Amino acid sequence: MYKLPYFTEENEEAVFDFMKKNSFAIITGYDGNFPVATHVPLDVKKEGEQIIFTGHIMKNTDHHKAFLQNENVLVIFNGAHCYVSADWHVKKDVASTWNYIDVHAKGKIKFEDEEQTKKIIENLTNNYEHANSDAAFDKLPKEYVDRLVKAIIGFTIEISVIENVFKLSQNHDKKTRENIIERLTGVSDANANAIAVEMKKRLSE
Repeated sequence: MYKLPYFTEENEEAVFDFMKKNSFAIITGYDGNFPVATHVPLDVKKEGEQIIFTGHIMKNTDHHKAFLQNENVLVIFNGAHCYVSADWHVKKDVASTWNYIDVHAKGKIKFEDEEQTKKIIENLTNNYEHANSDAAFDKLPKEYVDRLVKAIIGFTIEISVIENVFKLSQNHDKKTRENIIERLTGVSDANANAIAVEMKKRLSE
């Protein structure tokens, strides 16, 4: 991870909130020969001071087998990102760059039994479905759920280390940051607009 002090978000709640809002994450592991990875939605929560991720994956995939071999995993959360032109800087002896936000969380993965897997599916489903929706977990046929859990497996990841990069031009003067915010706000690009919003929050820093 590209880490510099002025690109590190020190507010732990802001980092936790970012993970919850960007919870379709990448879980990476190692199968003994190559890195493996899978993209999954996660339930991000705290149990006391411990940060816990839960989710589920298909059984007998390359990543499932790798995680069984090695419980140590890296979870990557990606946020907004965009190009920043050197032309927008007050000083002209700088290079163009990329502003972005991401978080890396390291921990150990543990696989669950069928009953706990059902609970994990229920929690994830109910995070996104309205209670009155026909797709709410308690509306799903029991036979379908029982068949589903034969092919998938739930997991819990207890996190031990969290690192982040909130690269938002904090290493440049206020006028340059104002210029960048203006440029990013004026384009039809959701990523650029989101970065502009994050930069505005830090403009007084």
